[in-house]
Amino acid sequence: MPSLQSLRRKISAFKNTQKITKAMKMVAAAKLKRSQDRILAARPYALKMRDVLSNLSRRVNRSLHPLLQKREGKKVEVLVVTSDRGLCGGFNGNIVRKTSEFVRECEARGLQVNLSIVGRKGRDYFRRRTWPIRQEWTGIFDKLTFEHAIDIGGDLTDNFAKGTFDELYIVYNEFKSAIQQRVIVEKLFPVDAAAEFGTAQAKGTTGGSYLYEPDEAALLNVFIPKHFQTQTFRILLESAAAEHGARMAAMDGATRNAGQLIKKVTLHYNKTRQTAITKELMDIVGGAEALK
Repeated sequence: MPSLQSLRRKISAFKNTQKITKAMKMVAAAKLKRSQDRILAARPYALKMRDVLSNLSRRVNRSLHPLLQKREGKKVEVLVVTSDRGLCGGFNGNIVRKTSEFVRECEARGLQVNLSIVGRKGRDYFRRRTWPIRQEWTGIFDKLTFEHAIDIGGDLTDNFAKGTFDELYIVYNEFKSAIQQRVIVEKLFPVDAAAEFGTAQAKGTTGGSYLYEPDEAALLNVFIPKHFQTQTFRILLESAAAEHGARMAAMDGATRNAGQLIKKVTLHYNKTRQTAITKELMDIVGGAEALK
């Protein structure tokens, strides 16, 4: 039977842990509000840009820009977006699990796969695996800006244009609500209207042609890199908001669990203390009876 002192220490430790998890929940809730406002403001613009590129990709000469050209190569790159910190429930676990499944599927089809990692948790996990990591970005979510998207998007577009890989997929958590995230595997390069934007939307697009000024090539050279920088920024904002939501939910659950443990151990402490007092009283009464 544990001593009363050890039980008091357990109760004190659980209370201290509860204070920490409660504080972390409040911090995550404050950060979630800011991140949620940012993604809700950026999402309509990014999705409209995606629709515009969907339209253009079906009308322009795809040979005018390398990001529109489909290749027959077997080199695939997967950009994995995780968090820099833990204590956010299954946020990172779902990402690495989905990435591992997707990479194995690609290898089963005879494709050569490289990884690019955003976030320390993904980097630390995949460093212990056999899959090669081409590039990594860490520590960007503390002060996430559009410059980070320019850096990541520029690296990916440059390497695709140089032939480092033939297809690019991205795995990330899409923000749905404060308590719900959805793991997304999305193809970015090359632009494929049917696969990326849905065949129903493609069929619903009206025919016709556009007038370009100054010309198609100049428009694509400016618009397509800007599009992928915007999509990268949207995905980073989605992941940041989803991370804070997952951490808030995880810390809320941890706070409740700590409260239940405190009640359970306190009840055990009171029973143990009562048993000890009863035993001492019985010893006293027994000793008094023996003196008679």
